[in-house]
Amino acid sequence: MDGGRLAFFRRRRKWRRCWAFLESAVTCEDQERAQFTLQDPEIISGALINVAKHLGNLKFRVWEKMQNIVQYTRVILDPNTAASWLILSEDLTSVTFSDEKQQIVDNPERYDFYPCSLGSEGFNSGTHGWDVDVGHSTYWTLGMTTESNQRKGKTFFKTGIWCVLLYKGKYKSKASGGSVTPLTVSYKIQRIRLELDWDRGKLSFFDPLNNTHLHTFTHTFTEKMYPFFYNNCKLSPLRVLPVKCCVTVE
Repeated sequence: MDGGRLAFFRRRRKWRRCWAFLESAVTCEDQERAQFTLQDPEIISGALINVAKHLGNLKFRVWEKMQNIVQYTRVILDPNTAASWLILSEDLTSVTFSDEKQQIVDNPERYDFYPCSLGSEGFNSGTHGWDVDVGHSTYWTLGMTTESNQRKGKTFFKTGIWCVLLYKGKYKSKASGGSVTPLTVSYKIQRIRLELDWDRGKLSFFDPLNNTHLHTFTHTFTEKMYPFFYNNCKLSPLRVLPVKCCVTVE
């Protein structure tokens, strides 16, 4: 056998040994992989979303947070009763006097002589209360009137009203068929609280900022009573204040 063929056979044996070695190595590695078992990952405390925290009592939690956004006002003004000199806010909680008459329909429910507006809801039972900010207005009247009281012409203040007022720097009270009574107030009132007890026939006025009782009317009410607002001053609106809502769990 010549030298070239001998070298060829030697190289071939060497390749075979290398190939056999590689096959055995791959086979061992596959066996090791086949025998290897994946372990479950370790669960860390707190890794899961707290579902109960975010979904439990969800409606209540949303309602609770809405208190800081949504306001509730006990008396809403009725734009269909407001005189044409008055401008009501978009949320119907404040009334401002204007020198220019608004272009509105002169419907039967609307005041046409006095700058008045009624509340949208009347009361014929129970107790009710609300606060009104009078601001810098120098000519205002706040009170209650009967549902049947005339809103057209000049007769409104002659019957079916119970109120307190500020006129020419003097605070006074006035009731149906009675004279105007001065109130002993030596300072400027910024806020008026009205409290109606329809069943007991009482309508009381307070200054809540100074914790002062101003006046109480007693009368046997026989029909539905409406809050009324009279503002004859451009300096400041009369504004019904919202109440603070509370969410309680029993």
